Amino acid sequence: MLPTIRQLQYLKFLAEQGAFGKAAEAAHVTQPTLSAGIQELERTLGAPVVDRARSGVILTAVGEAALTRANTILNEAEELMHAAKNASQPLTGRFRLGVIPTIAPFLLPKALPLLRSRFPKLRLYLREDLTQRLIAALKAGQLDAALIALPFDMQGLAHAHVSDDELLAAIPADHPLANQLEFPPSAMEGEDLILLEDGHCLRDHVLSACGLKPPKATGDEEAFAATSLPTLVQMVGSGLGVTYLPAMAVEAGLTQAAHVAVRHLRADHPSREIVVAWRSGSSRGAEGRLLAETLREA
Repeated sequence: MLPTIRQLQYLKFLAEQGAFGKAAEAAHVTQPTLSAGIQELERTLGAPVVDRARSGVILTAVGEAALTRANTILNEAEELMHAAKNASQPLTGRFRLGVIPTIAPFLLPKALPLLRSRFPKLRLYLREDLTQRLIAALKAGQLDAALIALPFDMQGLAHAHVSDDELLAAIPADHPLANQLEFPPSAMEGEDLILLEDGHCLRDHVLSACGLKPPKATGDEEAFAATSLPTLVQMVGSGLGVTYLPAMAVEAGLTQAAHVAVRHLRADHPSREIVVAWRSGSSRGAEGRLLAETLREA
């Protein structure tokens, strides 16, 4: 006898909730039903999968191993359901899309109305997070696709091109370079360079595309770093330094109310590539391509 999908779901809920009562509620069954399912799973495996304690439940070594395989099996089962359901109607029903913070507020306002009108049966669930965490969620089956920027390690993933997003120089409006329409990245050498904090892929894209080294602390002072693009713009507008911004953010009005001048760079391909990514071999691949195609029109 083999474990059933339902038993594996019970194990997953139990691991997530840490208690039989909460797991039963999440699974929309009674607690005795869930307990019976876990007991049957243990009889099938020939070993306990949880240790029961006053503080809740803890997975045993067998339970941990079973959960790892259960997640894979449940993801594949869900892929099967989506493949069958969406064979004739792509981008219908639930679609979980991750988006990085340096894209979400600038592309989605234009893209979402188009997606709603073109795919009225689509139920889009959005998650905004840093690239590394979105990729981890994608590979774990918690997301169907992610809207990210390259270059990034894409091992185990497939992707479709959306657009190339030019990187622009941003300087205080009264800076001497503001008198020039464009200039090379080397013109800003010696300036205080402010970038997003570690973890934002845009930081790495800027350093790579412009051939720059990460800002270093001087003396007892730490190098400035921003947590978001609006904060970055305000720091530059206040005269704290210079930076680089994605064109899509500037076109969306990010710098309109700031004391900042934006200029083009004389450099080879100073840009990042916007893509829709999904797990290699995923049944959502065709929908990922269709999504990228639609976003290209936004």
